[in-house]
Formats: sequence, C-alpha cells, structure tokens
Amino acid sequence: MKHKIITIISVFVIFAQTLFAADTNITTASQNKYDGIEVSIRYYNKTVYYPNEIEDNPINVHITIANKSTETFRFKLSDDRMFSIDFNAFNARNTKLAQQMELSRKRTTSRTVYFREIILESGEEYSFTENLKDYIQIDTPAVYYFEVYFYPELYKTKQNYIISNRLSLDVRSAPSVVSSKMSVSTASAEILKPEPISPDKVVEQTIIARQRDLWDYFFLYFDVEQMFMNNDVRETRYRNASEEDRIRMIENYKATLMQDRIDTDIVAIPESFFIEKTEYSQTEGTVTVLEWFNEETFTRRKRYMYYVRQRDGIWQIYNYDVTNLESE
Repeated sequence: MKHKIITIISVFVIFAQTLFAADTNITTASQNKYDGIEVSIRYYNKTVYYPNEIEDNPINVHITIANKSTETFRFKLSDDRMFSIDFNAFNARNTKLAQQMELSRKRTTSRTVYFREIILESGEEYSFTENLKDYIQIDTPAVYYFEVYFYPELYKTKQNYIISNRLSLDVRSAPSVVSSKMSVSTASAEILKPEPISPDKVVEQTIIARQRDLWDYFFLYFDVEQMFMNNDVRETRYRNASEEDRIRMIENYKATLMQDRIDTDIVAIPESFFIEKTEYSQTEGTVTVLEWFNEETFTRRKRYMYYVRQRDGIWQIYNYDVTNLESE
C-alpha cells in the first residue's frame, strides 16, 4: 500500500502560565490512547562527542514516530520541535542534566506556536532529526544516557506523552590541538604547526580532523611523501622525477585523496573509533584502532594499524594496514 502522510497547517497559542502545570504521569486512558504508537531514537551520523560546542559538534538524533496500531493516529508537530519533544538525559548516578536556558525561555514566554497536524495510517511512520545539545547542557565529559518524550498534543501540561527507547552517550574530553585551533580558517591554515604529542594523540586527532572535514589538520601529522611512495609504481615515477615534478605529484596526490579517489581506506570517515593499543620505541611505533563505519542498514567494523615514526621530535603517520572485521 502506498503510504500517504497528511499534514494540516495550524496555529496554536501557548501561554506561559500553562507551562507551570504539575508534571503528571500518563493516565491509564492516555496509555490506551497511544497503544501501538512507538517513538524510537538512534544516532544520525554518529561521531565522537565533546562537551558544549553546540553548533560545531552537534549530537544529532534521528527520531521516528511509528504507527504500529490498526487505527489512524493523529498528532500535532510544532515547527519549533521544542514544543513537541523533550530530551531527558542522566548521568551514571541517575542525576538529571539541566536543560538549555533557551528551551526554558521559549516555554515560559507567551508566543504563537505554529504546528502541523499529521495523520499516520497503520504501518506508516514520520521521522525528523534534532540536536540533543539544543535541549540539554552537556558541560563535562562522562557517560550519559538519554531518552525522548514526545507530546502528541504539544507541550502544555506534560500530561500526555510517549517515551522513546534509551541510548547511551559517551562524551569525551576535547583534544587539545584540534579543539584549540578550531577557529583557524582554511585561508590561514599555513600557520598550523605540528606539536610534539604522543603517537596515540597523533592518530586520534588525525581521525577527528577527518570526521570534521578539516583537511589541513588531517595532513598535519602525515608523512605525505612516504604515503605516496608506499605504492611501487608511484615510487618509481617519483624517484625518476625532477624536484618540480615531485612537488606537483605530492600536491596532486593530496588532491586525489581529498576527492576520495585513491587510498580510500585512509580517508574513510568512521562513525566512531576506539584506540586499542599503542606501542612505540624512541623512533618507531604502531597505533591500533577499532573503527566503525555506518553503512545505513548495518555497521562495518575495521581494525586499522597506523605506522608512525618520529622526526625532529614530531610523530608522523607514514603507513597503515586495514583488517575487515565482522559487521554489526
């Protein structure tokens, strides 16, 4: 059956005084009313998350409302999703995290709220994506868990809502180099200089730079010349070329990497990663990393081994191996 989602544009005026009504549990009648209606959440383009950085490092959550009942389901969805959903987040001690001030301000100010009435027939669903950080203050690295409350009749007394599944959230400390230089523009990237950090930090910041599409940071700890010569054919051409041609070859190689047309494993963007093991002497080392890649219907898992060496006190990546692991 071809699904048709019907929407009706409407206006709802919400007043501040209604927002201070008691927070009541769902009544038995409400539960029965929403039998067969499921709200599910999952990460959208999951990456590595850090505190704050609402715009630069969003926690995008894909929210789906599904009608698994045999009846037609009608609900209101505000254009400003803050009047249709809540994120509730907790730390390991079950302490609830504070909401963003902007959320509280909107809900305690008299305003006109525009919404659509959406009709889902049996088997149909409706999805949208929201940034968790727009709702919740996340100030410190830790492991949290969160869920979504969906209000089919908009946020008023908070009496009628549907609760989603829960997800865990790992918020990490922001890497010093990448985060501290995040404001540097591409035009001024030539001032960037590698720092004497450990091999595992070199690999970590290189992966994060790729996740954020920051090519200047991505190449910061690469021995690009050696990476180019890891291929026998390229190495022969390079060694037989003039100095001017060598420079051109390296620049073309970098450009081709950025277009994802060569050595695609090294420029692949992982959804998440975990550094398993780091081993190194004074001049050579390896960093082993588990990386997960989102393939829409499944998650591909790979083990990368990055080879690093130290030159003038700076660790650089000069080669890598990839092993495909069982998908999830």
